[in-house]
Amino acid sequence: MEETTNIQPEADIKEERLPIEQRALVKVNPNLDPTIISFYNEAVKAREYAESRVIKTIEDLRPATDDLSLIAHIKKAMEEKRKEYVKPLQDHVKTVNDSFKALMDPVEQADRITRTKILNFQKEQERIRREQEEINRLREEAAQKQKELTGEITEVEMVEVVPEAPKRISTDVGIAGQRENWKWEVIDINLVPREYLMINAGILTPVVKASKGKLTIPGIRIYNEPIIQVSTR
Repeated sequence: MEETTNIQPEADIKEERLPIEQRALVKVNPNLDPTIISFYNEAVKAREYAESRVIKTIEDLRPATDDLSLIAHIKKAMEEKRKEYVKPLQDHVKTVNDSFKALMDPVEQADRITRTKILNFQKEQERIRREQEEINRLREEAAQKQKELTGEITEVEMVEVVPEAPKRISTDVGIAGQRENWKWEVIDINLVPREYLMINAGILTPVVKASKGKLTIPGIRIYNEPIIQVSTR
């Protein structure tokens, strides 16, 4: 008897009553925000001063430091405005994604379970097929050895080998087929060629920073590249 699917056709699925869509007003055009435009104009002036600035003496550092403090203030203020615009959108995106994750969970499970069962059947079918072929090979080998020993030809009773599981199934609804998906795992890190290895920056960087130049690591140059740190009053 032909097995049929338990999934209802789309036309037969009853419409589910979902909550009424919630809408929220959010600001999406910072180019029209007077406060942000004001910060932008200040930033343009700061850029012009920076482009024309010449630092040749220690005294020149004082106005440059004042401008850096002003620039830091503008950057901080504009970043706060950016977050003011972005956070509501991010919150809504997170809420929508979380909702869809929950709503799609049954179909994701159905997909995963069905795929797993198909692959498991094909693996088991292949295992049985290999064992049956090995049995037949051993029987033929035994018959050949008996012939060499006694000169008698013995009829070999072969095991019926199960058919190979199809890699592609086509129905009126759709097509499903296997495709190669090669993966890898490390079995001995000491044997891995150098070109496939990668420095773990997440571990190395904090160690280098904490050492303040006192650490020596073979094959790695540790150096200091100062940056300007600015604090506003």
